[in-house]
Amino acid sequence: MSDSEPNESGVGAAARAYRELELLVGHLTGELAAFRRRALAAEARLKSQDQQPGAPSSPASPASAGTGEAAARVAELERENAELRRRLEQAGARTRQLLERVRFLRQQQGFGGSP
Repeated sequence: MSDSEPNESGVGAAARAYRELELLVGHLTGELAAFRRRALAAEARLKSQDQQPGAPSSPASPASAGTGEAAARVAELERENAELRRRLEQAGARTRQLLERVRFLRQQQGFGGSP
C-alpha cells in the first residue's frame, strides 16, 4: 500500500472525512448565500410594490386587485421556505455527523478530539 492510497484506519480516513466536511460546508455556504440573495430580492420587490402610487396599504386589503394571486404566491413561498428549512436542517445534521466522525478519527489517531 502506498502513501497516496487512503486507508480506513489511518490519517487517510480522517483527511478524507475532513475534505468531505469541507466540501459540505462549502455547499452549505453557497446555499445560504443563495437564500440570502433571494430574500433580499424579495424584500426589494415588496418595498418597490409598497412605494408604487396607488399601492394598497396592506397586502391583505380586500380592495386590492389580485389578492387571490398574492395569497397563492404567499402560500407557495411558505411551502418553498419550509422545504428549504428542511433541507438546511438535514445538511446541518449531516455536517454534525461528519464533524463527529472527524473527531472520532482524530481521537483514534491520538490527535485529540477537541477543535
